[in-house]
Amino acid sequence: MISLYRFATSLFVLGVVSVVHAGNFLPAIVYDFGGKFDRSFNQSASEGAERFKKETGVAFREFEITNAAQREQAMAQLAKRGATVIVAVGFTQASAVERVAKQFPAVKFVIIDAVVDLPNVESVNFREQESSFLCGMAAALASKTGKVGFVGGMDIPLIRKFALGYSEGAHYVNPSVEVVENMTGTTPTAWGDPTRGAELAKSQFGRGVDVVFHAAGATGLGVMQAAADAGLLSIGCDSNQDYLHPGSVLTSAVKRVDVAVYKAFMGAKDGTWKPGKLVLGLAEEGVDFSLDQHNRALITPASEARLRQAKADIISGRLKVSEYKAQ
Repeated sequence: MISLYRFATSLFVLGVVSVVHAGNFLPAIVYDFGGKFDRSFNQSASEGAERFKKETGVAFREFEITNAAQREQAMAQLAKRGATVIVAVGFTQASAVERVAKQFPAVKFVIIDAVVDLPNVESVNFREQESSFLCGMAAALASKTGKVGFVGGMDIPLIRKFALGYSEGAHYVNPSVEVVENMTGTTPTAWGDPTRGAELAKSQFGRGVDVVFHAAGATGLGVMQAAADAGLLSIGCDSNQDYLHPGSVLTSAVKRVDVAVYKAFMGAKDGTWKPGKLVLGLAEEGVDFSLDQHNRALITPASEARLRQAKADIISGRLKVSEYKAQ
């Protein structure tokens, strides 16, 4: 693929590895903090781009930011260098998308987890509370102590949405369950601190928690490691993380960022791309809980039946999951 390397002083350096274009079509992606190999949100986006490349033979450009100033610079350079569609991964990129999209009205932009109301921008969001509800159910069904935990990354409405869905799901199964909740921080560094994640998880374990769900990006890797070390259960987030600690990861709240990126690239290529708002939940297969060979033994047939019934009820509208509303 064509890769965009990090800034060297004030210069934007473009490294060419291979070039395979379909006419003049050139997709691009700008990852959020944590990088494309975070085993979570960014990596899911990368997998969607790679799927597009594999199926079409069309290369894409990509950039991994290391500081906030690079967002706008990267998008502008991509647009100047001929990008047809640019996907910006993460809500923190919304202001940069808004500024650059106005400068390049002929370029299509896609923002994940935010809304930018411009005629050349598609805003893709997810009903994370729905998959989190199912994970909360799974946690309460598996807990032996009646205490389950949640470790969020940056304390923002998006992560509060995960937490609310998780708590509602746990209480749906066990009205008396105790949910212990911690946020890692209030700045973007909260996404990349596995050590702090492990500390928060261990603190919760000390309070009797035996299942902990993270929605913390790379910080969550520390949460999951701590659970595995303690012989307890964790729940992964965004990507299917069951494979990271087989037998210790109860399930994962899967968020199909890969599907969003793949469809954005494909839609821009085949002419079906549209600006505006797109919201993906269980009904649209945009979110789900994971069940595979790595966690099969942890979820009993009875628990699976309850989870699948709840999933069907959420899709049909018979079961309502609250939408977090910031105060």
